Amino acid sequence: MASKRLVVDVHTHLYLPRYASLLRKRTDLPKIITRSRDDGQKEERLVILKDEPSGGRPVGPSYVERDEKLRFMKNHGIDISIVSTANPWLDFLSTKEAHELALQLNDDLEEYCSSGPTVPGTSMRQLYGFGLIPIVPNISTKSLLEAVRQISASSCLKGLIMGTRGVGNGLDDEALDPVWSAISEAGLTVFLHPHYGIPQETWGGKNNGHVLPLALGFPMETTIATTRLILSGVLDRFPSLRLLLAHSGGALPQLSSRLASCIGHDPIVASRLKHDARFYLGKLYLDAVCYGPEELGFVSDVLARSNRYETGSKNIVPGSRSVGSGRMLFGTDHPFFPPLSSSEKWKSVVENLDAIDNVQDWTKADKDGVKGGNAISLFNL
Repeated sequence: MASKRLVVDVHTHLYLPRYASLLRKRTDLPKIITRSRDDGQKEERLVILKDEPSGGRPVGPSYVERDEKLRFMKNHGIDISIVSTANPWLDFLSTKEAHELALQLNDDLEEYCSSGPTVPGTSMRQLYGFGLIPIVPNISTKSLLEAVRQISASSCLKGLIMGTRGVGNGLDDEALDPVWSAISEAGLTVFLHPHYGIPQETWGGKNNGHVLPLALGFPMETTIATTRLILSGVLDRFPSLRLLLAHSGGALPQLSSRLASCIGHDPIVASRLKHDARFYLGKLYLDAVCYGPEELGFVSDVLARSNRYETGSKNIVPGSRSVGSGRMLFGTDHPFFPPLSSSEKWKSVVENLDAIDNVQDWTKADKDGVKGGNAISLFNL
């Protein structure tokens, strides 16, 4: 029972030293640049998006150093973190470079986690990870499967983080079926995370900083990619595939009934799937990074009702919010969105934990599950 009270962060990033070194050597995006501040001091900036506001984001030790990650965890009462390389992963590399670097970074991440501390009084480590596969255009299936096997054989890597472009044609590309099969059979979890957003011209000409691309573009990218996965039948062909969506699934929970209606009215796709589209949402896992109790409650309602939409189901009563909470997991998005003052607590921690605590009709057990118990079960910690 004690483990159910642990806090586990499933959405927390890093740039391993090998990866950061590569970014410092690059002249094209993505890259880490050094520039002078107004006070004359030198600082590093991370530039990963085209026309990035403010000349990129400040890069400090929290992006790279394990001690900083552990210090952040201690300061915020986080017991375990499932760390992952932040976007854009290996998307910008050639097939050869991506293949070699994926294997090297997976070894680095295994060492980063396995040589770290354990949770006091338990056999669990404080750090686990999502590995990488070299999912870039023209990569061979053999190369992808080698990385899946490497991750599966690692003691501290519990899955893999993946963007939305696949091998160039999105995640609904049938060429990925052997990869989905291998991931599913290995019992690994895919953390689906955005990077590209939606076209820049959508945001207009006013300077609104990072707000529109991050608040709207990223979640919409996840929404579209997951919808394409559903429409392609991936979740019918691989029903045991475990997908964890960033940012609480974007707009997909809100739009799921509209999606189902559009499918039902379209002769091209109306009979393609085994179930109503809303059924598949209940097979997904979502992080709880949406900052408000009302949003979390709504998402858990959508997940809880999914079995009503299984073909042949006679279940007409929606499940309780407790059912939906079982597929939601706490996250912080560290080290992004730092506080403006070094003495402040990170709002990404405080607001997301407060949101969990204030969801109406979630029991204490539900809240403890979202904070950590669900992750402990999902990743078999």
